[in-house]
Amino acid sequence: MRSASMLLTLGLALVAVHAPSAPTEASPPAAPAPGPHPPMSLDTCGAPSMPAARIKARALVEQIRDELAAVEDEIRSVPFIPAIEAGTVSIEGIAAVVAEEYGIISSDLSSFTIMADRWDGPGSHFFGDLAYGESLAQPLVLDFAATVGLDEQDLVEYEPRPAAQTYPSRVAWIANNADRASAAASFLVNFDVFGENMARIRDALITVYGFEADEIAFFSFFAEPIPGFEDDAIEVIATGLHEGACPRDVRRSARLLQAYELDFWQAASEPPGSPLPVVW
Repeated sequence: MRSASMLLTLGLALVAVHAPSAPTEASPPAAPAPGPHPPMSLDTCGAPSMPAARIKARALVEQIRDELAAVEDEIRSVPFIPAIEAGTVSIEGIAAVVAEEYGIISSDLSSFTIMADRWDGPGSHFFGDLAYGESLAQPLVLDFAATVGLDEQDLVEYEPRPAAQTYPSRVAWIANNADRASAAASFLVNFDVFGENMARIRDALITVYGFEADEIAFFSFFAEPIPGFEDDAIEVIATGLHEGACPRDVRRSARLLQAYELDFWQAASEPPGSPLPVVW
């Protein structure tokens, strides 16, 4: 199992990180600790140093990805995505996803701003960058809406489907209650599969529905990976572990957020929460 091999690698690497320096004449060598050096447990809170925390952070992310692989497959397999690729989803159904995102982006922008205030500092702007990304996405929502005959008032008046809004509710909870390691790991694990689905919608809108690339910039924006995102997230997770964060909390946060991602895509297959006067 990959998780087991990561634990072994983690243990060996930590032994190397904390190996004692060569003895000097003024300092006789200390007696070696009895017994073998066990690997650091991914069930133990905290990490003794930043180098150790970085190793632990990568191992923990790999473990979480292993544990959530089945949920990610469910997200990729929701009926909504292949239905768009087959051209059987109405324009109103597609517009409803964007109408849901209108509220989600506004909420997430607020949540990421709170996270930036809590955790960003000199040389660290991970959560501020996420907030900035949401601010860039906001006008793209309005652009797509205009392409299908909707204005912002239509989006304001749209009644969201409850299951489609569990995701931003969880992001708001993370902003106010989680530790930074749990927050960064949740978004690191989550963003990839969300981007995959957005890329599939983007491609289908062009090849099946006949949209132009500039008309669907909203979907393209989220379809592209963020350069350096994984390394930046690992550094934040490591900082949180070094501060004493518990892997149990990190795993739980990632699991819940991914479950709410599934909620969103399953809700997309349902009728819109309220009528949208699309024109296409």
